[in-house]
Amino acid sequence: MHVVIMGCGRVGSSLAAALERLGHDVAVIDKSQQSFRRLGSDFHGQQIVGVGFDRRVLIEAGIEHAGAFAAVSSGDNSNIISARVARENFGVEHVVARIYDHKRAAVYERLGIPTVATVPWTTDRFLRTLLPDGQAAAWRDPSGTVAVLPLSLHEEWLGRSVSELQDATGARVAFIMRFGTGVLPDRKTVLQADDTVYVAAHSGTVTEVTSVARHAPEEEN
Repeated sequence: MHVVIMGCGRVGSSLAAALERLGHDVAVIDKSQQSFRRLGSDFHGQQIVGVGFDRRVLIEAGIEHAGAFAAVSSGDNSNIISARVARENFGVEHVVARIYDHKRAAVYERLGIPTVATVPWTTDRFLRTLLPDGQAAAWRDPSGTVAVLPLSLHEEWLGRSVSELQDATGARVAFIMRFGTGVLPDRKTVLQADDTVYVAAHSGTVTEVTSVARHAPEEEN
């Protein structure tokens, strides 16, 4: 999917990197050329200097064929205007805006535009809102640093050990629901059919963890 991001601060650059690692095409818009330094040399997407509610800039960023748009600049007004232009003028299906003023966020939600406040798990929240197959967490610690969530496993994970799943996803298996009973596994525990596997992962990595679990394990050479 092609994703357009307005704003290349800490959240925008982190979101762009996460989306690109997941295989999506990304275009980033920012008023300052210097902001693109946050993307690093490994980023291969578009970098467009301009404002995110300028039609010309949006078209240059590929908004006409974008499946998602995220407005994550430092200004509430710019974010909501850009989000509305993406949704209403270009028909982008998945649109989300970062809003600092929580009172105004409720108003924008009524306009049909999901908003995300400035909380520690902002990047993860954006990913799960933008991507149709995002996985919601079952629990988070009060600081928002750690999320516990159930995984949808590819069938080829069955018969594999907990240690293999942990090594591949970077998450820890917290517990398994097996035949209606909670099981505390160790690294040698083998995954079985009908298991519901709950993992603990750092916020911001949730979408990547679920993506790895949904695909067949990579075979070692």
